[in-house]
Amino acid sequence: MSIRDVYIVDAVRTPIGKFGGALASVRPDDLAAHVVRALVDRSPALDPARVDDVYFGDANGAGEDNRDVARMAVLLAGLPVTVPGVTVNRLCGSGLEAVIQAARAIALGDASVAIAGGVESMSRAPWVLQKPERAFPAGHQQLHSTTLGWRMTNPRMPAEWTVALGEGAELVADKHGITREQQDAFALASHRKAAEAWAKGLYDDEVVPYPGAELTRDECIRDNTSMEALAKLKPAFRPEGGTVTPGNSSPLNDGAAALLLVDEDGLRETGREPLARIRTSAVTGIEPQLFGLGPVAAVRRALEKAGRSFADLTTFELNEAFAAQSLGCLAEWPELDPEIVNPRGGAVAIGHPLGASGARLAGSVAHQLAAAGSGTGLAALCIGVGQGLALVLER
Repeated sequence: MSIRDVYIVDAVRTPIGKFGGALASVRPDDLAAHVVRALVDRSPALDPARVDDVYFGDANGAGEDNRDVARMAVLLAGLPVTVPGVTVNRLCGSGLEAVIQAARAIALGDASVAIAGGVESMSRAPWVLQKPERAFPAGHQQLHSTTLGWRMTNPRMPAEWTVALGEGAELVADKHGITREQQDAFALASHRKAAEAWAKGLYDDEVVPYPGAELTRDECIRDNTSMEALAKLKPAFRPEGGTVTPGNSSPLNDGAAALLLVDEDGLRETGREPLARIRTSAVTGIEPQLFGLGPVAAVRRALEKAGRSFADLTTFELNEAFAAQSLGCLAEWPELDPEIVNPRGGAVAIGHPLGASGARLAGSVAHQLAAAGSGTGLAALCIGVGQGLALVLER
């Protein structure tokens, strides 16, 4: 059996909304449907019935995104009911996992045309209530927020594995001696690059605003922030001696992203030139509390599988869950030129809607490679509970 080449024909995303912001009134299944519909509409020569499957990442799935949000997106987008959909969960890597699974299906000949993406509404993530251990409890019951992080933790888990995500970032800062000033400088650069990219129109080809929502640009970008403003923010996880603050962390967000993946036959049917070709991917594990360093081994493994090195990369989208974890990863890749990392800004500025971020990164790399005309790009994320995921693209 021969392995087929897999091409990214197109990639779209919504502007990323802030928690409780412009997209907070939009259900996650509607956000997902919007990017699916926009993607199909941008390839009018392709019969939507030719889509063999729709893969969507979703990290929570506890609210309106339940019942297989990928299939809900297909139906709400008005695609033929014959088009199936599957939802995947690798927490922060869910959107990239969806791309990888769709690409794998095409490479093996199980599909010719697929849509892959991700969605998250952290604003609308519900509180959940566990069922009581016995009937008619007399005491109060605990509600758990599903917005982010550990909840209903298994008591068999070692305590050091279940620290808060921000404490995990502090541990990475400890490990690599990353200062508060370095983290704030990284965050400032992220905001400046994102603002500049928007001002130059670099996101015009991929961002599709949600109808009726007054949001045409990523909502969390702070054009006028400064080192002085960032320095005033208090540590969020270690009150005494902490370095991780709201200013050098990714915010809570809402958004969706989707990519159109095809083989050679599907490419001919679209009548379009692909943005990029998928080369390899890799996933690795690490101690849960050091999740922020998860991409380190995954990136090296993906590059090795592709027969490439850091010197071959022309662009690298690394999800900025926290400035500390991004700087920690960069410290362990001394061969990498940091100037090619997140050239259009990263998640500290743009935002991190959990299930959508990986698809956003893959789409951004594809668009950057298309704009350059050639090159090798990489998308990677750290993942809570200790994993790393990476994807290599080429043009």
